[in-house]
Amino acid sequence: MKAEEIRTKTLDELEGQLGDLKKEQFNLRFQKATGQLENVARVRQVRRDIARVKTIAAQKRDAKK
Repeated sequence: MKAEEIRTKTLDELEGQLGDLKKEQFNLRFQKATGQLENVARVRQVRRDIARVKTIAAQKRDAKK
């Protein structure tokens, strides 16, 4: 997911997307622990997407102040 795509979303949409990414991260960690994880690169992608969403959400919150 690109930062440009994230910036077009509202703060509420970002919060929802962050929740979805956290769930996916949990599921990926669970799959890794049980040995069922096939795409190990996805763990890194999700972690970075979470960071992007958090960063842009913080920027939007600061801009409102």
